Amino acid sequence: MSHPTGAWTVEYDDRGRFERFFRGLGEYEQAVLVAAVQNVLEPLGTDMCRSEWGKPLGGGLYEFRVRRSLRTLLREFAPQEAGRFDDVGDRPVLLRVFCTFHGRRVILLLGGYDKNRDPSKRRQERGIKAARRELAQWKRRG
Repeated sequence: MSHPTGAWTVEYDDRGRFERFFRGLGEYEQAVLVAAVQNVLEPLGTDMCRSEWGKPLGGGLYEFRVRRSLRTLLREFAPQEAGRFDDVGDRPVLLRVFCTFHGRRVILLLGGYDKNRDPSKRRQERGIKAARRELAQWKRRG
């Protein structure tokens, strides 16, 4: 996959929480998340936190917030692609992805959850706690 100059590269541990989270999403939610990562997270990196898309959680952990429909996301960030998805509907998703940044241009995806399925504060806290554990394990292996 080619990236524009200055873009970040996204990685994840295929044995980790992010992979399980992603595989547990529906096909539509996966498509929205892939589009958001490619069109928002990779180009912006840490600058996502200057917008509604990101929030620093402390200790090197960040939350990437996806709350758009596929159609809206593509119209906003990839208008050349938007027409291909006119039949997908305009159902917004509400996803949270936990990540960290390392090196000069690498984003490590640590986990996530579907906030539409469980919007409770308790679920959010569990997700953050699990992402912190995943980050600590990654640092120990590093």
